[in-house]
Amino acid sequence: MAPDATSLHPAALSFEPALVAPDAPEFWDSIERKGAYKKPAPKLSAAFVSKFGSSKAASLLAGVNATPIGHGEACVDAYARDIIAAAGASPPEHFYIFDLGAVLERWRVWTTSLPRVTPHYAVKCNPDPAMLSLLAALGTGFDCASPAEIELVRDMGVSVERIIYAHCCKMPRDLQHAARVGVTQTTFDTEDELVKIAQLHPRAACVLRIRADDVAARCNLGDKYGAEEDEWQPLLLAAKRLGLDVAGISFHVGSGARNPSAFPIAVGKAREAFDMAIALGFNMRLLDLGGGYSGNLTEGITMAAVAASLNAALEAHFPAADGVRVIAEPGRYFAEPGMTLHTRVFGKRVREGRPAGVDSRYYWIADGVYGSMNCQIYDHALLSVRPFPLAPSSTDGEAMDAETAKLPSTLYGPTCDGMDTLMRGLPLPELAVGDWLQWPSMGAYTLAAGSAFNGFNSQAVDVHYVFSASKPDGSKGP
Repeated sequence: MAPDATSLHPAALSFEPALVAPDAPEFWDSIERKGAYKKPAPKLSAAFVSKFGSSKAASLLAGVNATPIGHGEACVDAYARDIIAAAGASPPEHFYIFDLGAVLERWRVWTTSLPRVTPHYAVKCNPDPAMLSLLAALGTGFDCASPAEIELVRDMGVSVERIIYAHCCKMPRDLQHAARVGVTQTTFDTEDELVKIAQLHPRAACVLRIRADDVAARCNLGDKYGAEEDEWQPLLLAAKRLGLDVAGISFHVGSGARNPSAFPIAVGKAREAFDMAIALGFNMRLLDLGGGYSGNLTEGITMAAVAASLNAALEAHFPAADGVRVIAEPGRYFAEPGMTLHTRVFGKRVREGRPAGVDSRYYWIADGVYGSMNCQIYDHALLSVRPFPLAPSSTDGEAMDAETAKLPSTLYGPTCDGMDTLMRGLPLPELAVGDWLQWPSMGAYTLAAGSAFNGFNSQAVDVHYVFSASKPDGSKGP
C-alpha cells in the first residue's frame, strides 16, 4: 500500500553521514549548492551502495520501502512476477509498480536541460506521497490548487515559499486558508478574483495568468483560464486600484503539449505583459512557464526539443541578468512514466461465429473508467496494454503479440455501467480467467481522479515501490 505521508517527512528520517563518495559528484554537488539538503544524507545499506552508490536522493527511498532493482523493463517485469507468485492462491486483482528511479531521472534531465527553471510539481497530477517526498527532498517547488494539496506538501516539511497556489478562481475559504498559512504566490485572471484577494489575502504576490494555447495539446485549458490580450491592462489597472502586489506572469500552453514552438511564443507574450505591468509601476520578479511537458516520449515531443526552444526564448526575452525568477509546473512529465499497472482477468465471454473483424472475446478486469482508466475520458489518454505471462519466455510481452494469433477483443472495467468499457477491437491472443495484462506509463491523472462508484474503490490498490538502477554508462534516460 502507499506509505503514510507522515512517515515520509524528510526530517523524520534517521540521518547519519554517508560513508561512500557520490556516484555522480558533479550532479549531487549541484543539489547541495541549491540548498535541497539541510541535513547530512542517511547512511545507505551495503547492498544499496553496491547497486547505486551513495546518491543522496536514493537514500531517502529507505523511508518508503522501495526495493532496488536493475535497469530496464525486464527488471520491473520480474519484480511484478515475484509479487504475483508471493501471493500464491490469493493473488491481487490489480496492483501498481512505481519506479521512483524514473522520477529521479526525470528530475536530472529537467535540471540539466532547463537549468534556469525551477520545477514546481503539479500535485493534482498524482499526489503519491512517496514521489512527493522524493521531489521535496530534491528541492522542487509545488503547484497546489487547493488547501488539501497545500497541506499535503507542508506536512512533508515544504516551506510556503516553495508553493504557488496556481488556481485562478479560488473559493473564499480556500483563499483565507492560504493567507492563514502564509502561501502568498497565487494566480488570477479576472477582476472579481482580484477583489476577492484584496479582501481576503491583501498581502498576496499576485501572478497574472495569460492565455497562450498550444492548439494541439492533449487537454486545452485556455477556454477556462487565462486572460486575453485585451484584458491584460484592465486587470493590471484594477490590481493597482486595489493596492495589490502583482509579482509576475504565468501561462499554461495546455496539458500534454505537442508543439515545442508553443512555449517560445508564450514566453514572448509574457514579456509583453511583463513590460505592461512594469510601466504601471509593479515590481515584476516571477515568470511561471506553467505545465504541458510531456510524460510519454512517444507523443512526438521530447524534453530536448522543448528545452532548446525555451532556453532560447528565455535568453531573448528574460535574460538571466534581469534577475527574474523562472519556474514551471510540470506534472505528467515526472509522474507518468514511472507507474505500471497490472490487472488480472477475472471474467470472460466467448462469442464464436462472428464476422471477420467483429469482437469475439470479452474480458473483465478490476480497473476501469471509474478508476485509473478515467484518464481515457478526462485526460484524453491513449492507453497501451499487453499480455503479461507469468513465466518469461520467447512469447513474453511484445514477442507474444507478434507470435500468437490475435482475436478482436473487448476489455471491460468491473462496474455495472456499460460505459465502463476500456477498449474495443483490441487484437489480443486468447486469454483465460487468471491471466494478466500490463499497462505502462500509468502515473498521470489516473488514481488521482479515480472514484468508488458502484462500491469499487479505485484507491484500494497496492502500490509497490522500486528504484531502478542506471544504465551501464551511468545514464537512465532514453
